[in-house]
Amino acid sequence: MNDGLNKAFVTQQQQLETLKLTLEAELSLISARNPDALMKLLEEKEQLLNDIAEQDRTIANLYQQHQPSNDEIQPAVTIIDELLNECRYRTEINQRAVEQGQLRLAHLRNVIVESRAKESMTYDKAGQTHSGKKGKGVSA
Repeated sequence: MNDGLNKAFVTQQQQLETLKLTLEAELSLISARNPDALMKLLEEKEQLLNDIAEQDRTIANLYQQHQPSNDEIQPAVTIIDELLNECRYRTEINQRAVEQGQLRLAHLRNVIVESRAKESMTYDKAGQTHSGKKGKGVSA
C-alpha cells in the first residue's frame, strides 16, 4: 500500500479513537447535567467530525490516484469500520440519554404544574373544589 494512503488510514483511525473518547465524555457530561462543559465538548466534537470528513476526502483522492488492491487496504478498512460502528453505537446511547433527560424534565414540569394547581384549589359554598384564584376579592 502507498505510504501516503497508509498514513491517511492511520490518521483516520486516530481521529475515530478520539471521537470514541469524546462520545464517552459526552455521555458523562449529559449524565452530570453540565451544560457549559457539554457545549464546549460539542464544539470540539463538531471540529473533529469536520476533520474526519476531510480525511475521508483525502483517503478517497489517494485511493483513486494509487488504486491499491482490496487485499492491501482491507485490514485498515476493517479497523476503521469497527471504530465507526463503535462511534455510532455510542452516539445512539448519548441520544437515548438526552431523550431520557428531556422526558424527566417534562415529567418534573408536569409535577410542578399539578402541585401549583393543588395549592390554588379552593372550595365553593357547596363544598366542590375549584382551582384558580381563591376568591373574587373583598369589595367595600
